[in-house]
Amino acid sequence: MDTQQQTRSDGEPYEPHGPGDPHELVVMGPEFKADAPRRFARLRAEGPIHRAQFFPGLTGWIVVDYDLAREALTHPALLKDPEPAVAMLEAVGFLGHKRGTGFGGQMLEADPPEHTRLRRLVSGVFSPKRSAAMEPRITQIANELIDAMPPSGELDLVPSFTAPLPVTVIAELLGIPEADRQDFRRWTALAFQVGHPEYATAVASLHGFLRQLVEDKRRAPGDDLLSALVAVRDQDDGRLSEEELAGTAALLVIAGHETTVNLLGNSVLALLRHPDQLRLLRDDPGLLPDAIEEFLRYDTSVERTTNRYAAQDLELGGVHIPRGGIVAVALASANRAAPLPGGGDADALDITRPVARHLAFGHGIHHCLGAPLARLEARVALHTLLTRVPHLELAVPAQSLDWFPAGMVRGVLSLPVRYRLG
Repeated sequence: MDTQQQTRSDGEPYEPHGPGDPHELVVMGPEFKADAPRRFARLRAEGPIHRAQFFPGLTGWIVVDYDLAREALTHPALLKDPEPAVAMLEAVGFLGHKRGTGFGGQMLEADPPEHTRLRRLVSGVFSPKRSAAMEPRITQIANELIDAMPPSGELDLVPSFTAPLPVTVIAELLGIPEADRQDFRRWTALAFQVGHPEYATAVASLHGFLRQLVEDKRRAPGDDLLSALVAVRDQDDGRLSEEELAGTAALLVIAGHETTVNLLGNSVLALLRHPDQLRLLRDDPGLLPDAIEEFLRYDTSVERTTNRYAAQDLELGGVHIPRGGIVAVALASANRAAPLPGGGDADALDITRPVARHLAFGHGIHHCLGAPLARLEARVALHTLLTRVPHLELAVPAQSLDWFPAGMVRGVLSLPVRYRLG
């Protein structure tokens, strides 16, 4: 039979990896992402690494196993330098590797020593101490958003609460004017969706906005992180190039809030789908810090990492990866396979379990610098929501919710709820 005409049991096309390889090509499109936990579970049962199509024209390998994920995230020959794969990336219109566009020119897409230098320049503002100092303002923002809700009814929690809270926090941190926040929220959401029809336009718009904002900060610096980065760029020793400044600003805007938007949405949805866990948390708010780690393990907002590129031929999980091969790690899948202290069902949500060694914030030198701030925002936001909104339930069947259709992020596009304020 011609394999090009075969289909899988779920209706997706069957495509072989190559001669002698029996595994299927995993098409990571909208159907996969809407059903990601179940799809990843099936892949883990078949093997630790699989050929994958990240979007049409761009294929590589996806790591789904916990132990192999940790190995891949620290593998000395899996680098962020895209040079071996540039021809393929440019052929499909991928922008993430280019300086001055996408995520290019910043620490997430750099290897040492550039990565070390860039990370050091912004590490101070994301220290646990600096993040903790922001708690009163984050609490104020959360309360103001709930104050703006009618006393009861139905609303979409994403535009009403889970999105504007992180947007406001990162905008104030970077000094982004309030009038521009709705636009950059839309651009950043699209910038995570490689393959979306509006992806390239959104990335270009975001970078144009940031370049103009940088010039504004040069003329009139403020007490914000972006003004501080501009000052570093303009020092005589040239520690931060113009391209690195643009890339770092883009990273902080995009990764600094979009992931938290979806962490909040996924966490609330998990609680609404597990009323017993919601009751536990309402009865004992002291469970919240560990509960957040369970939300991160159970349904993390960063479904997979950015690309790594094989600097040389290598073997990973028993699979040959040629030089220039693209490898991504499915953090969401690896988390479901993470060791659970004391055992238990990894597919069950249990906010009382001992904290698992999840990979939601990555592993190795690219471990998320904003993890303390994300945890703080989640703790404050969820505590405020559960305290002030004692009656909260889904307004639609969970199966009808729409998820991000493409890219690295996992999150619901809307979260309709029925509620009553306390």
